[in-house]
Amino acid sequence: MNDEQVVLDFFAQEENLPLALVAAEHLDSMRLRLNNEFWQALHERLTAAIAQQVLPWDIALTEDRNSEDCTVGLHLLPHTEQALFLRPFMEQQYIGGGYRIYYGLMWSSAPTPDKAQIAQVKALREALQGDGFKDNESFLAWSWTPWHPRSKDFLMSLFTRRDELLDEAVGLIQHLLQGHDKALNAANTALREEPRSVTVSLDQLKASLKR
Repeated sequence: MNDEQVVLDFFAQEENLPLALVAAEHLDSMRLRLNNEFWQALHERLTAAIAQQVLPWDIALTEDRNSEDCTVGLHLLPHTEQALFLRPFMEQQYIGGGYRIYYGLMWSSAPTPDKAQIAQVKALREALQGDGFKDNESFLAWSWTPWHPRSKDFLMSLFTRRDELLDEAVGLIQHLLQGHDKALNAANTALREEPRSVTVSLDQLKASLKR
């Protein structure tokens, strides 16, 4: 019998239930702390990589709206100011009884159908689909990673192969920034600029109001 099974058998005994509940609370707190440390460390690692490569992006941590002091991911923000844009992200989602990390390109807000069908946006979507990404209304592209951030295997990896794990996560985001940089920049530029037909119609409307 291994040490892990001995501990489990100990806590399984009825007289040890109060102690088991206390231990469970401490373990949940420890999982949350390690979870937050992963995202904060990834934020620092990715910030350094972007600064070194002089890429036009800022990085922000994503907080859990339903849980205080819980970080659930990070996302990138372009230096340009615009209402609608596509941003690389990596987050964790609670699914199937546990958390799992996914990443890709997220819309800054829900796009209208015409924005989603802009030629540059469609070209980027198709290129990412060629890389195996999926899409839906909120995400131009998304894909699961193999990581379950609250699992024993993942948390142990933070101790045994921390740098390697963080480098792998940074590499996924860098693939979006470098492997699809021209297409991503073209899509965001197209989203920032008003279609010519809309501009003309507004000018015509203003002219008609002055008559």
